[in-house]
Amino acid sequence: MSGEPRPLRIALADDAVLLREALAGSLSAAGFEIIGQAGDVAGVLDLLDRDEPDVLILDVRMPPTHTTEGLEASHRIRQQHPAVAILLLSQYIETRYALELLRDNPAGVGYLLKERVTRIEQLADAVRRVAEGGSVIDPDVVARLLGRPRAHTPLDELTPREREILALMAEGLSNGGIAERLVLDAKTVEGHVTRIFSKLGLEPAGPDHRRVLAVLTYLRET
Repeated sequence: MSGEPRPLRIALADDAVLLREALAGSLSAAGFEIIGQAGDVAGVLDLLDRDEPDVLILDVRMPPTHTTEGLEASHRIRQQHPAVAILLLSQYIETRYALELLRDNPAGVGYLLKERVTRIEQLADAVRRVAEGGSVIDPDVVARLLGRPRAHTPLDELTPREREILALMAEGLSNGGIAERLVLDAKTVEGHVTRIFSKLGLEPAGPDHRRVLAVLTYLRET
């Protein structure tokens, strides 16, 4: 029907063929359009040159060395194809990758553990959020960051509830999403977020800009 929005267009890049096919099938069933697949970085770049998707789902570890080829390719892709949102997948919790991914421009990027992609509802939600220009960080990565020993930082000024809300912001949740997750009134969440900005010394600016700065402060200093 002409009035219906088109489905989000997805490209998949992972050298594990069975995983790619499983993801393609699950995402197609969830209403996404799979426009192509690749098993290495060269294939990814060729695919993007031919047809840009809305979202590229990309493994951190790609051939030939299976170290950081996917992560390195993501920086190149963001320069050459800025309209493409990127959702990186990793087998392991590697917090430095999450920090590196968000450092320059956190809009439209995400970092999920591969175990998360078996839960299609969570994967579909992450795909939609990065496609809309949001950022998504795996909750287990956020938890690892929370557990790192550190020196005194402005984060120590936050109350436990404010830290909980900032952690959910780091996962990519909106104020409405946080209110729903914590069963709080939306106005209450807005008040907490305003106090978080103040305690972190973030000067008044666009709310999206301050939100990004708050999340980056959280990821760097936890």
